[in-house]
Amino acid sequence: MTSPRRPWLTRNLKIVSGVSLLQDAASELLYPLLPILLTSVLGAPAAVVGIVEGVAEGVAAVTKIVAGRLADRFPKVPIVASGYGLAAVGKVLVAAAGIWPVVLVGRCVDRLGKGIRGAPRDALLVDGIPVDARGRAFGFHRAADTAGAVIGPLIALGSYELLHHHLRPLLWVAVVPAVCSVLLVFLLHEPSRPAAPRPTAPRIDVKQAERLPAPYWRVVVVIALFGLVNFPDALVLLRLHEIGFSVVGVILAYVLYNVVYSALSYPAGVVADRLSPQTVVGVGLVVFAVVYAGLGASRNHLAAWLLLAGYGAYTGLTDGAGKAWVSSLLPRHAQGTGQGLFQGISGAAVLVAGVWAGLAWGADGRIPLLVSGCIAAVVAVALLALPRRLFSVPAVDAAAVPAAGS
Repeated sequence: MTSPRRPWLTRNLKIVSGVSLLQDAASELLYPLLPILLTSVLGAPAAVVGIVEGVAEGVAAVTKIVAGRLADRFPKVPIVASGYGLAAVGKVLVAAAGIWPVVLVGRCVDRLGKGIRGAPRDALLVDGIPVDARGRAFGFHRAADTAGAVIGPLIALGSYELLHHHLRPLLWVAVVPAVCSVLLVFLLHEPSRPAAPRPTAPRIDVKQAERLPAPYWRVVVVIALFGLVNFPDALVLLRLHEIGFSVVGVILAYVLYNVVYSALSYPAGVVADRLSPQTVVGVGLVVFAVVYAGLGASRNHLAAWLLLAGYGAYTGLTDGAGKAWVSSLLPRHAQGTGQGLFQGISGAAVLVAGVWAGLAWGADGRIPLLVSGCIAAVVAVALLALPRRLFSVPAVDAAAVPAAGS
């Protein structure tokens, strides 16, 4: 139980959650329209959807590794603000795009911002929160973040009708909450840091990375292997469009996905604190395998709605619990570095997944979905079957690691 002197619902957690809600409202207003914009408006082939999202995630992956190291050496709030600012610029580029390469540039700038802000934001989030409450803290954050992902598509749906089914002006609406999120960042509290000389340029400390706990690296390897078959959600939405979903249907399906995601994020974090993140993430990967295999095997619309709800369950089970899992394996001084490496390597795997799935998509994406579902099932079973001690810090070691903010 969390001590009354150290409540887990800190000021920074509340503000970060508000920032994420606004930014996700902007991102997810635009995101379900991207595959339709690329293929139907700009005339790009389906493979471009996977390549654009894969390359964008690759940019984020590389940036996350460097940003994590920056977060352990420099004040975090300016880094987080610059990340959200770049995301807003990226949305402007997408809204103004007349050819698909400009969309690629816009998505890369957007994801560059995501890569910059991710690790320092998560390090700010856990400051002052004990290890045994981080599952619910990350779950609360993901629930707020995903509430924005519900609000955004609903705004998109209403605006789509008000704007007489014109996509172009709708894309500009996404810029407004993105700018508001940047302004809110400056209310964050910068935690005190020990006085120490700072380097003049960022670099990846290989020796520090090597000193990260072995269980941390095992978790990273498992999640990275899974990431190789976890291609961008834009391709899942493209599959819906290809089996007959209208623009409105795609947006509503994405809303359903995010409603389930948001609803499960906090309960999943609580369960991860009480049982183990390994169990929660493993169950989530089982759900993922069923969803991808089901979307690949069926063109039935009712089944697709149910599977999209399942897809939200998968993300709700794995997103916050996965970050809390990684956080629990890292000492305070390496939170930024460890989260950055974890998120960066995971993003690099998604880059590979997006490229191969886009190139193999064919007429309807059936084969990539079935392949991903089968491989994910193997990873999920392995994760659930392996001993818990392989993926956790022994109690004696955990006791020696200072909690964030201590």
